Amino acid sequence: MERKWKNWQIAAAAGLAASGLAAIAAVAHASAASDPASIQAALTKRLPKTEITAIDCKSIDGVCEVQARQNLFYIDHSARYLIIGRVYDMETKQDLTAARLLEMNPDMLVGGAGAGDETEAAPKAGASGSPSAAPAQGDSRVDPAALASLPKNGSIAMGRGTRTITVFSDFRCGYCKRLHETLGTLNVKVIERPISVLGTRPISEAVICAPDRRRAVTQAYEGGAVTSAGSCDTSGLDANEAFARQHGFSGTPVIVREDGAVLHGYRPRDFLLSWIEGKAS
Repeated sequence: MERKWKNWQIAAAAGLAASGLAAIAAVAHASAASDPASIQAALTKRLPKTEITAIDCKSIDGVCEVQARQNLFYIDHSARYLIIGRVYDMETKQDLTAARLLEMNPDMLVGGAGAGDETEAAPKAGASGSPSAAPAQGDSRVDPAALASLPKNGSIAMGRGTRTITVFSDFRCGYCKRLHETLGTLNVKVIERPISVLGTRPISEAVICAPDRRRAVTQAYEGGAVTSAGSCDTSGLDANEAFARQHGFSGTPVIVREDGAVLHGYRPRDFLLSWIEGKAS
C-alpha cells in the first residue's frame, strides 16, 4: 500500500513537472511568435513578394497589424492566419483600420478598395487613391424625395446659389476638407451631412450642437476644438448614417445633386462646377 502511494506521488510530481514545462514552453512560444522580428521572418517566407514596412503587435489585443506600404492587414501572433478586413472597436465605436490608414496618409480617401502596388497575398484594407479617382462603391443615384426627407438637425447649410448639393462627409477625411474649401468658392448652396467613417461621431455631435454650426465645421476640418453648446438632439446624424449605409456610401466625400445624381469622391473645381450644372457625369 505504501509503495503504491509513493508511486502515485512520483507520477503526480512528474505530471505537474510536465505541465509546468509545457506552460513555460507555451509562454515562450507565444512571446517568440509575438516578436516583430519573428513575424517578419515568417511573413517574408510566406509572402515573399510583399514588402512589409511595419509590424505592430501591441495596439490591438490578440492580433498584429501589418503595414505593407500603404496597405494594412492583420495576422495572429503565430503568423499563421492572415485576416482580411477592418477592425472595429465596439466600445468606442471607432473604425481602427480607417483611423490607422488616415494616420499613414492624411490626404487619402477612406472607404474604397486599396490602391498601390499589387502583392500576391496582401489584402488592402483601405484606399490611397488619387484626387480624381472615385474609389468608393455605392449607388449612382438616389431618390431626391428620400434625400429631402432627412431631418434638418443632421445638416449644416452653407453658401448661396440657385443650385443645391448635399455632401456626406467625415471631418477627418482630407478630401472632404479639400471639397469644403473648393465648394466655398462656388456659387452653390451646400447641405453638409456628417457621417462617421473614421470614428468621428463625437466631432459631428459637437458640430451639430454648436451655436454657430458653420464656424464649427471650419474648426472641425482644421482639427481644432469645436465650440459646442453641449448636448442636443443628434438623431439627425443617425439618419445620415442610415441613409449612407442604405445606399452603399462606404467612403467620403459623397456629393448628391438635387436630381438625385451621386458623385463619389473629390474632383477638381472645374469638373465640380460642370457636374453641379448637369453638364458632366
